[in-house]
Amino acid sequence: MTMFMNVRKLILAGAASLLVVACAQEKKEGYVIEGEIAGIQTGTVYLKCYRNGAFEEVDSAAIENGKFTFKGTSDEPLAYALTTVKENKRPQVFFLSNESVQVKLDEMQKQLQVSGSPEQDLYAQYEGRVSEDAALMDSLFARHSDSPVSAYLFVRNLLSRLDYASVKAYRDRLDASLEGTEYVRQIDTQLALLSRLQVGAEAPDFTLPDAEGNDVRLSSFRGKYVLIDFWASWCPDCRKENPVIVKAWNQFKDKNFTILGVSLDRKKEPWLQAIEKDGLTWTHVCDFKDWNSDVAKMYAVKWIPKSFLLDPEGKIVASGLEGDVLLDKLQEVLK
Repeated sequence: MTMFMNVRKLILAGAASLLVVACAQEKKEGYVIEGEIAGIQTGTVYLKCYRNGAFEEVDSAAIENGKFTFKGTSDEPLAYALTTVKENKRPQVFFLSNESVQVKLDEMQKQLQVSGSPEQDLYAQYEGRVSEDAALMDSLFARHSDSPVSAYLFVRNLLSRLDYASVKAYRDRLDASLEGTEYVRQIDTQLALLSRLQVGAEAPDFTLPDAEGNDVRLSSFRGKYVLIDFWASWCPDCRKENPVIVKAWNQFKDKNFTILGVSLDRKKEPWLQAIEKDGLTWTHVCDFKDWNSDVAKMYAVKWIPKSFLLDPEGKIVASGLEGDVLLDKLQEVLK
């Protein structure tokens, strides 16, 4: 009987120990953000998370005596951001997993100090530098191929600017442990899109309205070389490139060549004014959806100007042609 009681006590003690451990683990689950904000005593601060190509609001907290607290859970280490302006598209970014961190936010100085997050420590080392230094991105991938920080910084700084082969080369360097994570999924989505836009592929067909509201279909230009020119009246780099496009038009318009201008303008009047002022006398279309244009998404356009040169069969000959490179390519194919 005594032995039975001892065994029973051991079982109960073991169960209690497991319960304590489980409770302790439960307490460790999720994140806690203890924050201070400079220059603001009361108000609201918003917590955002970078998913699906944008910062999405996930929570808000009251600011009391210049302090605030957030509690929640994160499925994986992700880029979060803080701001006191709900619609702010450039909030102060930091990396966070399920851990307790202390932050000091100074929006006037655009500064954010974070302690308690290993991923944030790595992010702080490279953020703001990799966009201007490809060698630094290579170094980051070489040293931290298993970190979601590497994937995120690649997504934010290089993903939209590289061709299929370059994106795939970086993707292949990421550790298998990141498979299925948020930022690797974004890379894979871009790769799938770019694979359909490689040289030799048939350009995706589309239909958009011209200035008079008439539908213009890309495939209606079959039989000619076509330069699809993505631009907008509000884009300084596009306006600087327009004289080159005009030169290409004047030089090659009688050699089985045409241009289809696809604008990401938001309003009709500035669009038409820019067409007239810059002397853009070819076909133009626009749906006034800005970056939400379905055609821009179809062609993986993340910056402008961006061009695609198609052959008479509608297949992609080249993309991203600007300046003398564009003129030389046209000279080559239209000789």
